Parts: sequence; C-alpha cells; structure tokens
Amino acid sequence: MRNFISEDNIEQSILAKLKEKPFNYDIVICDADTNKLDELKDGTGRKSKKECILSEVMQSALLRINPSIEKEYIEQIVKEFRQDYSGTDIEYTNYKLYNQIRNNIKITVNRNGKEDFDFVKLIDFENPENNTFTAVSQMWIQGQVRYRRPDILIFINGMPIVFVELKNATVKVEEAYNKNFKDYMRDIPNLFAFNQICVLSNGIETKLGAFNSTYDFFFEWLKIDSEKEKINRKSIISAKDAKDCSIKYFVDGLLKKEKLIDYIENFILFENQRVKIIAKNHQYLGVNNLIKSVKNREELKGKLGVFWHTQGSGKSYSMVMFARKVKRKITGNFSFLIITDREDLNTQIYKNFVRTEVIGSKEECQPKDSKQLQKFLSTNKAFIFSLIHKFRYDKAKKYPVLTKRSDIIVLVDEAHRTQYKDLAENMRTALPNANFVAFTGTPLLGSKRLTNQWFGNYVSEYNFAQSVEDGSTVPLFYSRRVPEVGLQNNFLDDDIVNIIEEENLNDDETRLLENSSSRILEVIKRDDRLDKIAQDIAYHFPRRGFLGKGMVVSVDKYTAVRMYDKVQHYWNIEKKRIMSERNTVDSNEKREELTKILTYMNKVEMAVIISEEADEESKFAKQGLKISEHRKKMKEISPDGRDIEDRFKDPNDSLHLVFVCAMWLTGFDVKNLSVLYLDKPMKGHTLMQAIARANRVYPTKQCGLIVDYVNVFKYMEKALNDYAIGDDGTEFPAKDIDKLIGYIEGFINEADTFLKSLNIDLDKVIYDNNTLDKLDFLRNAYNTIIEKDEDSEKFKVILNTLTNLYEASKPEIFEKKWSNDKFSPLVYLHALFYRTIDDEKISRARLRMNQILDGSVTARKDFVDYVREKKDDYMIHGTKAIDLSKVDVNELREEIKVCKYKAIEIDDLKKYIDKALEQMINKNCTRIKFSERYKNIIDSYNAGGTENEDYYEQLVKFLKELQQEDNRANTEGLTDEELEIYDLLIAGKKLTKSEEKKVKLSAKKLYKKLVDNRSSLLVVDWYKDEQPFAKLKHEVELSLNDNLPESYDKTSFDSKVSLLMNHFVDMAVQGYGWIGVA
Repeated sequence: MRNFISEDNIEQSILAKLKEKPFNYDIVICDADTNKLDELKDGTGRKSKKECILSEVMQSALLRINPSIEKEYIEQIVKEFRQDYSGTDIEYTNYKLYNQIRNNIKITVNRNGKEDFDFVKLIDFENPENNTFTAVSQMWIQGQVRYRRPDILIFINGMPIVFVELKNATVKVEEAYNKNFKDYMRDIPNLFAFNQICVLSNGIETKLGAFNSTYDFFFEWLKIDSEKEKINRKSIISAKDAKDCSIKYFVDGLLKKEKLIDYIENFILFENQRVKIIAKNHQYLGVNNLIKSVKNREELKGKLGVFWHTQGSGKSYSMVMFARKVKRKITGNFSFLIITDREDLNTQIYKNFVRTEVIGSKEECQPKDSKQLQKFLSTNKAFIFSLIHKFRYDKAKKYPVLTKRSDIIVLVDEAHRTQYKDLAENMRTALPNANFVAFTGTPLLGSKRLTNQWFGNYVSEYNFAQSVEDGSTVPLFYSRRVPEVGLQNNFLDDDIVNIIEEENLNDDETRLLENSSSRILEVIKRDDRLDKIAQDIAYHFPRRGFLGKGMVVSVDKYTAVRMYDKVQHYWNIEKKRIMSERNTVDSNEKREELTKILTYMNKVEMAVIISEEADEESKFAKQGLKISEHRKKMKEISPDGRDIEDRFKDPNDSLHLVFVCAMWLTGFDVKNLSVLYLDKPMKGHTLMQAIARANRVYPTKQCGLIVDYVNVFKYMEKALNDYAIGDDGTEFPAKDIDKLIGYIEGFINEADTFLKSLNIDLDKVIYDNNTLDKLDFLRNAYNTIIEKDEDSEKFKVILNTLTNLYEASKPEIFEKKWSNDKFSPLVYLHALFYRTIDDEKISRARLRMNQILDGSVTARKDFVDYVREKKDDYMIHGTKAIDLSKVDVNELREEIKVCKYKAIEIDDLKKYIDKALEQMINKNCTRIKFSERYKNIIDSYNAGGTENEDYYEQLVKFLKELQQEDNRANTEGLTDEELEIYDLLIAGKKLTKSEEKKVKLSAKKLYKKLVDNRSSLLVVDWYKDEQPFAKLKHEVELSLNDNLPESYDKTSFDSKVSLLMNHFVDMAVQGYGWIGVA
C-alpha cells in the first residue's frame, strides 16, 4: 500500500527546493483563505485578480534584458499582456504568444526623427540567469464564473510558463486531470495563454503534458541528466517523504534555470499552428546528446551516432527538434540532408518539417532526380529531402565529389539495408566531409551491428519496453486466432525473409525466392488457408471493443489483392449471418449488440495499398486479379483535398481496413490503428517496424493487438528481446493476449478493494439469488459512491480503465470463456454513472428531483418516457434556461426526508445549482462571490465536515438565496443589465439611501446611453483600437460625472470608470452579456 504523502507536503517540498541553490527562484506564497480571494495585496503585484501575468515583475525583467529599448515600449507590451485572453481561441493565442516568446516582438520605434524597428526579448535565452524565475503558490485567479487557485505556478519574467496541480498520494493523477485540470481550463482559460508545460502529480506519479493534450498524451519525467540513469519505480512507490517521490525528478530534471530555458526555446513545436507538441524526457535527453556530438563532430570524424528511439515514441519530432536547435544554437551555415529509402517515408518526414514551420510549404527541397539532388548539394540549401536511390550512378564509374563542405549533416531515417550497399557508398563519396547520424527505431543488431559500423556509437537509446513503461506507446499483445494456418517450423531463413520484405523483386531475387522457398510460399498462399484467414478477419474485425483502424499484412502484392477480395466475400456472408441471427434472438440486449456490429460493418470501407510498377495490369491479370480499381482508389483525391493516406489517418473517416505487403509498414503513423493481421514471414527489425504500427497512443486505446497467422512470435521471442529490454531488465516486445485478460482481473480486484473501503461488499450481490435485492444493493452502492466527489472521481477512473481493457480484449475474451462474478455488478455501476442503463428506481428518484426544480414540468407518462430516452439532453445537463422562481424550496426540504437515494438527488441538485449559477453570473459579474460560497459548501462536505442532511439543508438554503438574488433586479427597480452596473458602482462603498438612489439613476442613464448609441460607441473591435476605446471611456466619464453623488471623489471616480471599462472589455472579448451581443 502507498504511503500517505499530502498535497501540502509535496507543495512545500517543491517550494523549499526551488528557493535554494542551484535554483534560486523567487518564492511568493499567497493566502489560500477563501475570505481573501478578492484582496489584491497578495504579493503578486497584480492590478486585478483576473490578470495572470505578474506585470511588475515583467516590466522590471524586460527593462533589464532589453537595455536599448525605451521604457514606454516595454510598458505598452506589458499593458497588452495584462489583457484577458479568455474570449480568444486559446490554442491559437498560445501559438502566437509562444512565437513571440521564442522569436521576440518586433516593434516600431523612432530614432533620430526617423521610423525604425527593433526587437523586444521576452526571455533572455543566451543568459538564463538574466531572467526572473518566480514560483507562486495558491494564487487566486478570477474567471468569468468562479475563482480558481492553482497549487504552484512557475513564472519566467512574469509570464506563467508552468502550471502545477498537486494531489495527495492516495488520489490517482488521472483524477486530477479529469476533475481539477479540466475545471481550470474551463474556468480560467486566460491562465493558459502563456503556458508551456502542465504538471500533474500526487508525489508517487508525476505527469507532464501540453495544456490542450488529452490525458493519454501526458508523460513521465524520471531521468534527470542521463538516459542511462536506472529508474527504481519500487523506490518511488514506497517513498515516505515528498522529497523522495517522483516530483523531485521533474524539479531536478527540468526546473533548473538553464534546462527550463533550453526546453522552452528548443523543445516545443506546433503542428499546423494548433497541435502543441512538447518534448518527452527521452526526446529532451536524446536530442541534447546528439547536439554534443555535433559540437564534437571533428573528433568523431563525422560519425555523430545512432539515435535509437523505438517507433511511436516521437522519433520524427526529435529529428525536427534536433535540426531546429542546431540551426539556432550552433555557429555555422549548416545544411541538412534527410535520407530515406521509401517515398512514403520521405513524404511523411517532409510534411513534419513543413507542418512545424521549420521550412516553408513552398520551399523547393525535394529533388526530382539525381541531377537536381547534385545541384542542391552543391549549394547552401538548408534542407534537402531525398530517397537514397537518387545516389544511383553508373557502376563502372566512381561517384563524383559534390561538395567538401563539413557543415552538412545527413539524417538517415530507419537506417536499414539500403544504407549498407552501393548507394550508401556513393552518398559518402559525394559528401566526404559530411556528418552522418542514423535515426532508427530498429537498428541492425546481432554480430554485424552494421548500423554502428557506419554511423558510430549509440548517441541515444530508448527501446520498446522503456516507451511502454513511460506511457509513450501502448503495450502490444498478440493472438493466434487460427492455429491451424500457422507455419509449423522455423521458416525464418535470413535470405528468404530479406527478399520477402521487398515489394518489387528483380529477376535474381524472384528466382532465389522460387528456388529456396517454393514450399513455404505455397503453404502461405494456399487458397484454402487464405479463406480461413479472411473468414476470421471478417468475424473478428467488427467484433472488437475499441474500433480503431486495422491493417492486413500479406506476403506479396498479389496476395494482398487476393485477401481483399476474400475478406469482402466473407464480410458479406458475415453480415447476412448476423441479420439472420438477429431475427431469432430472444433478448433485446443481444439484438442491440448485433445491430451495433451490423451498423459498423455497413460503414467500414476497405482499400489495397501497394506500390505501383510498370505493366502491372497485365501482371495482375495473369494471376486472375484486377488492380485498376484499387490503383484508382489509391490515387484518388477527395473534394476536400485529402488523399488515401489522409483518409486512413482520420479516425472519423470510414476507411477502416487496409491490405498491404510493404507500404505503410515503416514510418507510417496512424494513432488509432489498433489491430494488425500479420500473414507475412518477418523477423528482427522488420517485424518490430511492422508491429509498431499498432503501438501509438490514442484516447481510450489501451493496447495494440497483433493477430499472428504465421507463427511469427513462436520463433521470434529471442530476436524481439533485443529491441525491448526495460529499465528493470524485463523483456517487453509483445505479450500473449492472456496477459491482457490478467490485467482485467487486476482492475476488478482494485475496484473491489476500493468498494470495500466504503463498506460495499460485492460478494453480497454474487451470492444473493434475488434479482430485485441485487439491484437494490447496486443502487445503494452507487448512492454511497457519489456521496463524496473524490470517491466518485476515483471510482470512475478505475471503472473506465477496466471497461477500456475489457473492450480491448474483445472478441478473444468471449472465445476464451472468461468470467469473473464481480465483473457484471461493476459494469452495472459503470452504466449508472454514465446513465447508459434505464434503472427504473434511479430514474424515478431523478424525475422527482427534476419535477421540484422545474415547476413547469409535470409527471405525465410521456414526460417520464422522454426523460428515460433523452437522459443526456434533459434540462439539468443541457442548456435550457433555468427559472429559479419556479423552485419550491419547502418541497425540496420535504423531499430529502423521504427520498431513498439522497446522494443521487443531491448530485442532481448540485448540477442544477451549477447551471443556475453560471446563468446568473453571466448576467451579473459581481455574483461570482456566490460561486465561491457554493464551492466552500461542497469542499466542506467532501472534507468530512458536514453530514448528508446538513449538507442538503445548506444547499437548499443556498438555492433560496439564489432565488432572492435572481429577483433583486425587480426589487431594486432595475433591469438585469442596470443592476450589474449599479453593483459595480457601489462595490466597496458605504452609501446613504439617498446616495444609493443617485447611483441607481446613474446606472440607468449610463446603460441607456450606451444602448442608444451602440452603433457609434460599440463598433467592431472597439476594445482593440485606442481611438474608439478612448471615445467610449469619455462617454462613460461624462455620464457618471453628471449623475454620481459627491461622495465619489476623483480617486473613487477614476477607479469606477476603470472597473466598468475593464468589464465592458471582458464582455466584448469573451462575447457574452449585452456588450458582447451584436
């Protein structure tokens, strides 16, 4: 069992570490007291609690690192950065601000009476110590609806660069993401405009990610200075003190000033200006190792090393980060030659460089032929992408020297066979002084170790096992679904397999293959064998739980086409069989399941993906096959400009299953591809390349499945181990699917242990023969679990993982006749959580609460049916306007006395209050104080400070206060809009009754003036332009000056004008309220 390490202990440990050498951060500890959330004097120097930058720190730092820039320009930049970015597209805003951070801000200045330009640095990347690093804890930030208080924020020069959310050691990190982090993103999006790294930690486990990543893409940071450091996970899990837990590796590994500055400058990318990619631990260490090699290139004689990072772990992005850092940080006019041996690989890498804006989309850098390649290399072109085949030359002649430059860096991707033949010799002859580095997920191992001979020692190693342990890739499992079709002896003769790997064979290779392996090929391509495999694919593919993309790998092009035809044939037979079965089943559940499978089968589109060759139509015709329709589809461009590769990568596209033999087996990244049907002899690096197609991370994808039809794994266990030894020395290539089912058992046990901690014993359900009693038990269990938010979130994480694993194991788990008595009750609880099951008593309890909360709703039978059918659309969870005046508070009090499932009804009441609060605060920003009081009621209950009945009474009283507040405009004789202005004007003032009347009159007149003159005052983007902003402010001043009482002196008057203008800007930027309405 884990030791208890509190959230506060972790926070204090981080702050104490950052305060001392070698970090030397400034530390600001704000007051977490909810009664002081409005106080501006919190040590941050902010002018408003809505601001997320430290403006005083920023101004001081920018003046220091930009000594030649006059103060007025710095002040203007700081003023712009103080704005609230909440109403903007935060993803694009983050992209723009990152570019300003990295590349400086260009400003127009006046020098000697002439207009000129200059650049303002936001961070001094050359001198890390010249920047101001500040760690701030518990800083209250005001959002539109509620305040939020991040545990720790790391500022550089006043910009909030790192966000840290902490939990105690008993709370899963995924809970922190699902609940807390998502709440921050929703409530204070402004905080994430400048953010570069988000950190979630419970001490035992620490995860990092980009602010817009899903949890699946968050990653660990457990190595500090060297990738050779051994990770002792047992020691981390058993840590008794915060200073010994996982968070220390993140702090030591990334928060030292020079490391954090390096990371921000060189290890953050944006793909298509939207998708933010931040380097993982292995990428950061690996690329920096390679940078050292570049600096020592003369000593290494141009052999920079082998960069071995397993497929799916971000190797292509590491390549981009490396090239970008060399260009920026190492003196010289470097050119990069990126070499691949496949057209599809070449295109993919080129696209990565374009999408991350390292090169322009119109930049000519892909030579059409050998002649143009020679021309490119003789110039100083920065980036060249080429197939190694363009170094082909007359074998009777020596390849000419193209350039003797020593500042060319050749990046060879997936350095395999072609890198050790004549073409590679030609390349090295042409570039005698170039520097070479191999980027590969599968180097050539064994006695020859050719990769090392050509490129030097390993400069970075990150294998398959390590990537799975870190969560950079998902684990792989294999299944032998049709044992009788597998080859029964060791067929993996090196020469034969090497030839089979090629898609287009020359005459010599064809003869060798026919002479040496006619029996093997005859077995593999036998028609009855292919029929059995096709029949199995047609059965298996639509019955999977996670319906990701799939790939069928055949021995050659002809067999790939043949398999397509056969799968199509059996697919139609399978559909007819399902329709027939559906007509005879006696349960709705089974009928719905079959309908779901059939619907998916009708949607699925398939395609053949093979390379083109001369005279292919006649070659395929001799085999009794047609290639023309397949070729047409492969070349087809959709109306929106997408090719077949784009379609297969799109998870929403109907193209779900492809048939290949060599194309798309290397360097092809489809994140939601989850199953590979393998019917081709492979070994070593080629096999690892192929199976890694299924190891990419994708939301809810727990693993990749390899269906092995040729017995590859039976003979390849030892060879695969070379590529997959974990930090703890265990092998980790691919495991039998029985292991996956074992994981399901593990999560059932975890769920059972958690329930027992709440005095819920599933054995009572299992051994109770009365179905009604079982359902009552599960309802009561659900009611108990949702009493506390923390318990509810924890159990949901366990249930979600359990159900995802179960889905990933389909249909094999059915075929293996697996069962666990505790699984069904857990599935029922999952259904209650997500309302995917119609439990009559639970629905009745919710209906009763809904009736009370909405007096316009009656308990007609058709309404009851509507609620059951449209659970997710019902008003409490939807966007229907709420009328608080219709709620009978006394009836709510009576309901709690008689209701059986109190926690369930309280949960619905909370959802109702959430919606009502949001609606009310959107009308009047001063009501945000109600949001904090509501949060305090919930927090007090979750902390164990309130009993159920007291909790319910507090919520009812709070709802009564909301009713009164909602009606206050009528009471005051004002409209909702006038009331908001009035509340802003009286905030912090003690007024007499007479003065209050004058302020009301002032609010009415100001509102009328602004509405009547909307077209001239509230022009498009008025808040962006100084002139219309000043005009509006002037009119506000005139109106208030005429009507406010004398007690508003100049200081108070100016403060109120500023308060109103800031609020008007907020409404305009965020597009809400009467200002935001066109």
